[in-house]
Amino acid sequence: MFRNYLVVAFRNFWRKKIFSLINISGLAIGISAALVIYLIVDYEFSFEKFWKGGNRIYRVVTNMHFPDQAFKNSGAPGPLAAAMRNDISGIEESASFWVSSPLKVTIGAGPGESVFRKQKEIVYADDHYFKLFPYQWVVGSASTMLSDPNKVVLTESRARTYFPFAEPSQAVGQTIVYDDTVKALVVGIVKDLKQTTDFSFKEFISLATYADALKKKHGWDDWGSVSSASQFFVKFQKTIKEPEINKTLTEIRKKYAGKNDFLPTDHYLQSLTDIHFNSDFDAFDHRQGHKPTLFGLLAIAAFLLLLGCINFINLTTAQAGQRAKEIGIRKTMGSSKPHLIVQFLSETFLMTFIAGLLSVVLTPWILSVFSTYIPNGLKFDLLNQPNVVGFIVSLIFAMTLLSGFYPALILSGYKPVIVLKNVAFTNTSRSRRVWIRKTLTVSQFVIAQFFIIATLIVGKQIRYSLNKDMGFKKDAIVNFRTPYDSKNPGSKQAVLLQRLKAIPGIQEISLSGAPPASNGISISTFDFDKGGKQIHTSAEVIMADSAYIHLYKMKLLAGRNLQQSDTAKEYLINETYLKLLGYNNPDDIIGKSFSRGDGDGRGGGRPIVGVLADFHTKSTHAPIQPLVLKCDVQGHTTFHLALDPKVSNTDKWSKTMAAVGSAWKQVYPEDDFDYSFFDASIAKFYKKDQQTATLLNWITGLTIFISCLGLLGLVIYTTTQRTKEIGVRKVLGASVMQIMSLLSKDFIKLVFIAFVIAAPLAWWAMNKWLEDFAYRTTISWWIFGLSGLAMVVIALFTLSVQTIRSATANPVDSLRTE
Repeated sequence: MFRNYLVVAFRNFWRKKIFSLINISGLAIGISAALVIYLIVDYEFSFEKFWKGGNRIYRVVTNMHFPDQAFKNSGAPGPLAAAMRNDISGIEESASFWVSSPLKVTIGAGPGESVFRKQKEIVYADDHYFKLFPYQWVVGSASTMLSDPNKVVLTESRARTYFPFAEPSQAVGQTIVYDDTVKALVVGIVKDLKQTTDFSFKEFISLATYADALKKKHGWDDWGSVSSASQFFVKFQKTIKEPEINKTLTEIRKKYAGKNDFLPTDHYLQSLTDIHFNSDFDAFDHRQGHKPTLFGLLAIAAFLLLLGCINFINLTTAQAGQRAKEIGIRKTMGSSKPHLIVQFLSETFLMTFIAGLLSVVLTPWILSVFSTYIPNGLKFDLLNQPNVVGFIVSLIFAMTLLSGFYPALILSGYKPVIVLKNVAFTNTSRSRRVWIRKTLTVSQFVIAQFFIIATLIVGKQIRYSLNKDMGFKKDAIVNFRTPYDSKNPGSKQAVLLQRLKAIPGIQEISLSGAPPASNGISISTFDFDKGGKQIHTSAEVIMADSAYIHLYKMKLLAGRNLQQSDTAKEYLINETYLKLLGYNNPDDIIGKSFSRGDGDGRGGGRPIVGVLADFHTKSTHAPIQPLVLKCDVQGHTTFHLALDPKVSNTDKWSKTMAAVGSAWKQVYPEDDFDYSFFDASIAKFYKKDQQTATLLNWITGLTIFISCLGLLGLVIYTTTQRTKEIGVRKVLGASVMQIMSLLSKDFIKLVFIAFVIAAPLAWWAMNKWLEDFAYRTTISWWIFGLSGLAMVVIALFTLSVQTIRSATANPVDSLRTE
């Protein structure tokens, strides 16, 4: 029987090739999108799921409360680890480690020496690390490998990089030199983690090796010093509850930090699986997932699948009359309603199966096209991904039921006596189920209209953000950082500065801190005495020399520029800070004194010598914050070069930067020269938004394509059913335009109804999306008008493919049609 079902299904597929191809195309697009999105979502949610007892592992994070804002940090102060181990019972295991900045690594000596500059994925870990996070050992064990100083454990891949031996295990006993000063002996080799994880470290130096240096340089033994590089993870026993520990952490902070806690600070637990998704804290410099985006992708997959199903249901029910006699004969020969339902579901399954196979073939291509949006570790390998195979099979069966069950129910319900008398489809809306087809068609175009409006608004906001006046010059400016020399700060920088001044292509030079819009701007607290009232505030701080504001063309509203100095002696503030302190006139605050609010007692206050017009230090997502500019040579590690903006030939810029690179190599021969154009750095602020816009463009295109496929199928069916009517009208004198209007007007009405429904939904949704921007564009009326017009034009173009053909057909041929 099943063989018979398949034979009939193939015959119907071949007899109605156009409708079958339309159905398969719609289903294939939906399944392909769903498969790619499933791969992304499954990959993102698989992070850290493989650790044994991972649901009981937490990272201790920090929340520092500035006067007018909170600052979250993924790190924990060094002394917290010992305090927790001492004061909290129920800790099963815990580990401290410090995420290293890139290091210079030297292997061997003499002619065979190998040097790896800026080597990443290195941590200083204590002897508990491999007990908390169990790796598979090739050589060694977790018990004692990192207990002593000057020891290092490598992963197999890192061992092969450093030591090209036949076996990675032969690297044990070799010596590695870090930053030309610290020697470490390789004591163990572990296998690389194959699972999805943010713990991608490949080199584990014993924490005891750098303990003294961390205390001196980073204040690792100080409760008031919190760095995101300082990580503390803890695994609790099953009976321990997270809220209880958070409460205890508050008590520990009060007990040990005491009066030295000048800035209110608290610690709490972050679950291991939350690390990959929580944007409030970093994930070891890795790309983090974003749950709202993932849920949005799932919704998009559902929409595309729904569009494909709607096409199938529409076209199948529209053609029901052509199969009425077949159904009547089958029922007369003894077929029951369940048998007929299985028959029609078999036909649906065949098409869905073909669509599924087509999706499997298309998926690698889709992944390559969208490689910039796809996580690096994501793979598509059916032979080694049984869960993906299960998803595809489940999706095919689900789509078969969703697309085919309703048409099968309708078709199998016809009564044979009425069918064989040719009155199964008398002109009643109930028998034709016209209202269902119209509702489904409107639903398709509601989705398409929604995405068109969303695409236009997202694009408008991105253009607004990129073209908005940021309050400073951003074109033709180059930034690059210099290595920090703690022993001789500024000595090499001064030499490089003089060499750069001799390069003719550079108009201005500033040696300062971070650029005016970057992620490297720090936050500090300040005290301001206004008429005996102490105002305690926080502000962003930029280190700047006397050339900084002129190079970036910042507007000085009152006072004067900073004077060059080795230490901070005076401040500039912005308008926002001026208003926060209770002043409206910039001249009124000039000469007033500021002091750092950290309780260090340095200087007793320094004067405000100028007020700058507000400028954006972050993207338009964030509001402008209070800002302080000060001159402090120890914070001046970044060169800012203004090139000639009138130069139209970029080769001249290239020659200038080549000269800068040559000067760099003369001063820093062992360091790579890496620079960036400032306007490109600002554009990176909106990288995710631009990716969203590109994704929306593709989604909009797909929804329009699927909707138009369905529309084309329906108009082909309608014109076929009305062939004789069209012939009669032409004989009676109807023009081609009148015929086209007759065939198109009902469909255009459906597009208009869809617009009326989609417009308020899109307006509400995009208003919610724009709330994420502190500075945003307006939702203009023309966006809705343009989207509606665009959809009508697209629908008319789709309709014209068939209506023109029908309207220009020879009426003699039309009148011969049975």
